[in-house]
Amino acid sequence: MLFKDLKKNLTKDFSSLPVFRLALLGDSATQFLAKAIRAYGYEEKINFEVFEADFDQFDHQILDANSELYHSNPQFIVLYLAAEKLLYRFAATPLAERTAFSEQVLSQIQNWWKTVAARCKAKIIHLNFIELNDAVFGHYAAKTASSFPYQIKKLNLELMNLAREHKHVFIADVAGLSNLVGYASAHDPRLYVTSKVTFALDFLPAVAKAVTDIVRASSGSFKKCLILDLDNTIWGGVIGDDGMENIQIGELGMGHAFDALQRWAKELKQRGIILAVCSKNEEETAKQPFREHPEMILRLEDIAVFVANWNNKAENLKQIQAVLNIGFDSMVFLDDSPFERNLVRELLPAVTVTELPEDPALYVSHLRSLNLFETASFSEEDLQRTRQYQNEIKRADFQKAFASIDDYLKNLEMHSTVRAFDDFSVPRIAQLTQRSNQFNLRTVRYSEAEIGAMRHSAEFMTLAFHLSDKFGDHGLIGIVVLKKLADETAFIDTWIMSCRVLKRGMDEFIVNQMVKHARDAGFRRLLGEYLPTPKNKMVKELYAQMGFSSADGRWELDTKQFNEFKTYISEK
Repeated sequence: MLFKDLKKNLTKDFSSLPVFRLALLGDSATQFLAKAIRAYGYEEKINFEVFEADFDQFDHQILDANSELYHSNPQFIVLYLAAEKLLYRFAATPLAERTAFSEQVLSQIQNWWKTVAARCKAKIIHLNFIELNDAVFGHYAAKTASSFPYQIKKLNLELMNLAREHKHVFIADVAGLSNLVGYASAHDPRLYVTSKVTFALDFLPAVAKAVTDIVRASSGSFKKCLILDLDNTIWGGVIGDDGMENIQIGELGMGHAFDALQRWAKELKQRGIILAVCSKNEEETAKQPFREHPEMILRLEDIAVFVANWNNKAENLKQIQAVLNIGFDSMVFLDDSPFERNLVRELLPAVTVTELPEDPALYVSHLRSLNLFETASFSEEDLQRTRQYQNEIKRADFQKAFASIDDYLKNLEMHSTVRAFDDFSVPRIAQLTQRSNQFNLRTVRYSEAEIGAMRHSAEFMTLAFHLSDKFGDHGLIGIVVLKKLADETAFIDTWIMSCRVLKRGMDEFIVNQMVKHARDAGFRRLLGEYLPTPKNKMVKELYAQMGFSSADGRWELDTKQFNEFKTYISEK
């Protein structure tokens, strides 16, 4: 998208869109970047309210507790240090000190990050450095620690390492975006000379998209599932007509293009993205290559839900959604057929349907450029997600053997562990607050640093719930954070549960445990609150269903009068 086309969004009506407060600080002119971010926000149905600091005011805005930055109460702060400005600073550094140049810059950046964390709850989106080559040493710069290219590459590496320690910081990979298009397309020297604008105008939409992707992911909006067509999508040819021995897959010819797509999908699965199949085929014929073809990268154990029949694909996507119990807006659909893509777009507009190039050789490079699977967190439990959904299908089949839901739940052999938050579980707990949208009473997002602070604070009581049954371990499926108030009262700051375990009595079990722990801690009253969002309507009546009484817009429960709910879950 060109900047002039993106800019047209600024004339549109943002009033119905959710507001995100964003602050932008740069050491070069940022007015065009601010416009691009706001305009791209409209593409993603976000109303960015942007506070743009004056030119090169990092120290004033960040170090002064009374600055306009903090008065703007931002949810996100974008920090941009231009490589071109950094080069001037490097040139002014004495030769003997240049090998330590990156450490000096990094120390300053880390001080800013720490100061922001101490003064507000904003997340930082730090744009890394375009890897500008000053051509002073040529290619030998890679072997010379005192060269600018060496120092700027080192800076980008150390920024990544440092961001791992600061959970409120996210790195926007502007260097990677620049590498894709080339420095000549990312930077306009004429614009820089006349206006001190470092990014070329038509590079701005890519930068704005990177910022927006991070905002969306860290606010709980991201893709969870990749749904794959088969014929001419993950292999060349039509399995029903050509037979398994004649489909194109592997290292030879066009098979290499489909091999690359399968490898990309496999890597997504390894990261925790759910893979599903939606194909117009006979099921056994469609599954044969997954079982028997020696050059298939993807196997049946990589696929959480496999749907192959002759129904229309929109109906089959509904079936997949019902099994996975995720929102349609969490799904990405890949299909080589324009007809099938348009059908799904028309009938299921929330599903992301990507336009695949006509040439399969371009599939993967195109998909990489879209950055469809941005995330704000990653935990070990993500690696188990496919197995967990496959076990869910086994549970659904197991349920068919019972005439009543009670008999089914009795025979599931469910066990739950309940414990306070610990260091090991902090990343996954933070991930739950960031990702959970449906069974989430208040939808307040917390970073790992904030969860860690709660864990060590006497002001909070924390509970983490794991669930397992005869088919396997669901992992961490629920969290409760109680905030201690006066008058023997505890406020339910956070109550989140995975939708994967709905209708198994887990919500009743959590209430039982919540009341038990609150009572043991000396609390006579639990105070709850429901904050509605477009996605959490399912819990609108939860407090009433759990025996809470309405009280001044909130919900309260007397822990002494509470009668424990019956469940088929035992504490382990």
